Amino acid sequence: MNPITILLIFIAYTSLLFVIAYFTGRRSTNETYFTGNRNSPWVVVAYGMIGASLSGVTFISIPGEVGTSGFAYMVLVLGYLLGYAFIAQVLLPVYYGRKLTSIYTYLDQRFGPATYKTGASFFILSRSIGTSFRIFIVVNVLQIFVFDTWGVPFAVNVALFMGLILLYTFRGGIKTVVWTDTLQTTFMLAAVVVTIFIISKELGLSVGTLIQEARDSQYTRMFFTEINDKRFYLKQFFSGAFIAIVMTGLDQDMMQKNLTCRNLRDAKKNIYLMSWSLVPVNLLFLFLGAFLFIYAGKMGIAIPARTDDLFPLLALKHHGAFAGIVFLIGLVAAAYSSADGSLTALTTSFSIDILGLDKNKNLTDKQKVMTRMIVHLSFAVFLSGLVVLFRAISDESVINKLFTIAGYTYGPLLGLYSFGLFTKRSVNDRLVPAIALLSPVLSYILSINSAQWFNGYKFGFELLIFNGLITFMGLLAISKKKQAE
Repeated sequence: MNPITILLIFIAYTSLLFVIAYFTGRRSTNETYFTGNRNSPWVVVAYGMIGASLSGVTFISIPGEVGTSGFAYMVLVLGYLLGYAFIAQVLLPVYYGRKLTSIYTYLDQRFGPATYKTGASFFILSRSIGTSFRIFIVVNVLQIFVFDTWGVPFAVNVALFMGLILLYTFRGGIKTVVWTDTLQTTFMLAAVVVTIFIISKELGLSVGTLIQEARDSQYTRMFFTEINDKRFYLKQFFSGAFIAIVMTGLDQDMMQKNLTCRNLRDAKKNIYLMSWSLVPVNLLFLFLGAFLFIYAGKMGIAIPARTDDLFPLLALKHHGAFAGIVFLIGLVAAAYSSADGSLTALTTSFSIDILGLDKNKNLTDKQKVMTRMIVHLSFAVFLSGLVVLFRAISDESVINKLFTIAGYTYGPLLGLYSFGLFTKRSVNDRLVPAIALLSPVLSYILSINSAQWFNGYKFGFELLIFNGLITFMGLLAISKKKQAE
């Protein structure tokens, strides 16, 4: 596809987002930016969160992962349902009952300021790394098929992309993101459905016949029963449950959208609708992956060394102009969905949790708005740097890297919240940062030695659970029975 056409599609879609941002950002305040004035319709939030949960990683990496792991990812998704039920029944009542803007304020109320700062810092680290992965996988496609042709450096491409996100989220914040996410979810899902029909037409097969071919192939294998395999189905299921808890329930980005709902009841309905919708949606992406590999095999197209590149390669080089346009719209939607909410959540957490902007009575409202804007800009620059860095070290499926990193960075959050929710003990607040830092280190040592220590057993995504358990046990060691008030 002509690079100019690709760029025009990008500009057109971005312009549509700016129209939404104009209407949602009018008369906005810091309250609008952080909470959306708590009046978002729950159906809109739930639908938009589907796209936010999927992101560019699902759009490109999950179809590519089918080539090596079949449908094993689907067991992870089924585990999500258990995790989301926990979020709805346990975490959301805590957040709404305490009227939180930043969910990490809970740690301050439960343990103290050092624990509070530690939890917020781990979120900022986790979300920054995760967002850079998600942005990279999309921006890299634009680089390969557009900007490399013109000799534009990757860093300039990233700066342009982040600059546009910065502009349309600058005023409206989470209120803008809630509405732009609905648009982005629509375009992502439409791109997948249209691509499936295009593959069906080009192969001269009905969609039903394609599904049957996929079922008869090795690509749809879902359950791996070898316990030492990282894809062992029980590992996948329980890992999925805890991944949902930490990457949604303990994540400011995802919870900030939930907290814009009018009340707890709406927020719960939002979580349940979104979680059950993810089952058919992820199944759709996995079947797309199987169809892509079947198509490549029938057409004699070589599979790229990085299977993440298969979808963009076929869409932009082999399926024709219309398929390329559909793919690009879905791709750009995925990219924006990954980055805009993250930028807003990082700004919220740093402003409230680290700077204490909401409690600072020495600043005027105008000064608070200016501080928040400076933080917003700083995170845009920081994320851009991480994306550029990640391009230099990327050598495997992004979905695998994303969940592996999550196991190390979200594990301490899992331990902190578990200890707070399920015990009534108090801790030595000053020692909590050391426990939280030591836990990922011990988890890493456990991971690299597990095959030797445990008869060939290798940790997969379930390392997150053990990381949280190590943090929990460390907190138990520095705790005492809470005195009655």
